[in-house]
Amino acid sequence: MKNDIILSGVGGQGILSIAAAIGLAAVENKLHLKQSEVHGMSQRGGDVQSHFRLSDKPVASDLIPLGKADLIISVEPMEALRYLPWLSLNGWLVTNSSPYINIPDYPPVEDLLSEIRKIKNHIIIDAETIAREAGSARAGNIVVLGAASPFISVPFNSLENSVKKLFMRKGEEIVGINIRALRAGRTFTESN
Repeated sequence: MKNDIILSGVGGQGILSIAAAIGLAAVENKLHLKQSEVHGMSQRGGDVQSHFRLSDKPVASDLIPLGKADLIISVEPMEALRYLPWLSLNGWLVTNSSPYINIPDYPPVEDLLSEIRKIKNHIIIDAETIAREAGSARAGNIVVLGAASPFISVPFNSLENSVKKLFMRKGEEIVGINIRALRAGRTFTESN
């Protein structure tokens, strides 16, 4: 088993939380993992990306070769397109449809979504709306994680356990919101 994942988005959107959740789930299942340094976190609103590699065998490198990623998880549509050269022919792209407009010449959102729809295996999810329905718009990153969960080689209950661990110190209400967000994202993908 091998699962090579690109995580992408914009600083402040919760990429580190997605990576931590996948990492905790991998450890719970005694998988090997390597993650590249998360780039872009020094600037809120700057682009963020990280390579995340899971395997049942030791992983030698933390970098995913071009054309070899099994999955791109993106919380921002323009950032999803930036990392397409890494996606394998049979890989999946899972992205939030809501843009984070942080530059003056941001392309029209429909143009971005049109490009994403050209990818054979894609999921486009309105994570903010689903997160609000779960209890907080701030859980959009966890909605995206839930939407990507069918393509991550860990059991879903392990992702739920990791989300509980991540948010436990913030109280039961926040844990509940994030579990609902995770499940809603998963349900979206399973029904689409």
